Amino acid sequence: MPKTSNSRSKPLELTVRVTGTTNDEIRFYRANEKPYGVFSNLFRRAITFEDVEYPTAEHAYQAGKARKEAVRDWILSAPSPSLVAMAAHGLYTWDIAPNWSKTKFARMKGVLLAKYTQHDDLKQLLLSTGDARLVESATVDNAVNRLWGEVNGVGKNMLGTLLMEVREEIRQLELQEEASNSAREGLAA
Repeated sequence: MPKTSNSRSKPLELTVRVTGTTNDEIRFYRANEKPYGVFSNLFRRAITFEDVEYPTAEHAYQAGKARKEAVRDWILSAPSPSLVAMAAHGLYTWDIAPNWSKTKFARMKGVLLAKYTQHDDLKQLLLSTGDARLVESATVDNAVNRLWGEVNGVGKNMLGTLLMEVREEIRQLELQEEASNSAREGLAA
């Protein structure tokens, strides 16, 4: 069950591989793989999204899929993030929110923005990937894995694409913040 508090977990201690060329590619899949497993939505780090605290990005994303509150609560009661995903993938059509197929990518992007702006260590890891192509590299060949990632190099890689968009948005926000700080310092001098 999601909480409405705003508590934060202990930051990760990460060793980061800095990338920079556009030919670089970073593949990730399992949440426990170092250091890029944090890019998985199953990585256990609480985020606040739409004023609700969720244990993982997967919980926050899947909470938007259910049409009814009781179904949402049932999905979120699963004992692990992977079971949350499995429960949500198994919903009947009539239990899915209207227009889900049109809104799910925007919701995922919002969840990712929350995850990477609320945790500085995760943000720094994402930014450290430079311009590398981020790829969720699944091992089981099915439609969900080919939509959100790639299986044997085939798929839409929407999670990777959205992570790269979030990375660029965070860069732009940081540049704007730096420019604003410089302007304030110039006025104060």
